[in-house]
Amino acid sequence: MKSPKEVLHDWVAAYNARDPYALIELYHDDAINHQVAFGAPLQGRKVLLESFIAFFNAFPDNYTHPENIFEDGEWVIIEWSGGGTFLGELGGNPPTGKSFTLRGCGFFQVIDGKIRFQRGYIDKYTWFTQIGLPVS
Repeated sequence: MKSPKEVLHDWVAAYNARDPYALIELYHDDAINHQVAFGAPLQGRKVLLESFIAFFNAFPDNYTHPENIFEDGEWVIIEWSGGGTFLGELGGNPPTGKSFTLRGCGFFQVIDGKIRFQRGYIDKYTWFTQIGLPVS
């Protein structure tokens, strides 16, 4: 069975390949993803897969570069930098063609080689300002 850190390396590879189907295979059936800047957590593979597909359609050139990865027991933490170009609809908003660069961090609880819980932190104001969306 893979360690939490190995699972996170697989997650980064699938994310950078913009492959939602490879990405969802890394999650438990009842996994929770809480992106704090966006409110309520998402739960379950079906909902998570839909969110990954929507994100990759909106930002087809999205990339994430790990800056630090830390592992402690069943937890793995990533500090990252990334970016992309807003080229597809996102949450009912039409694409603006604007690019972004951003930094953030994520916490992943990995149990039995799969992600059970994920929490991410980004600066929504910085991101939305760069891609031309109103911040609410």
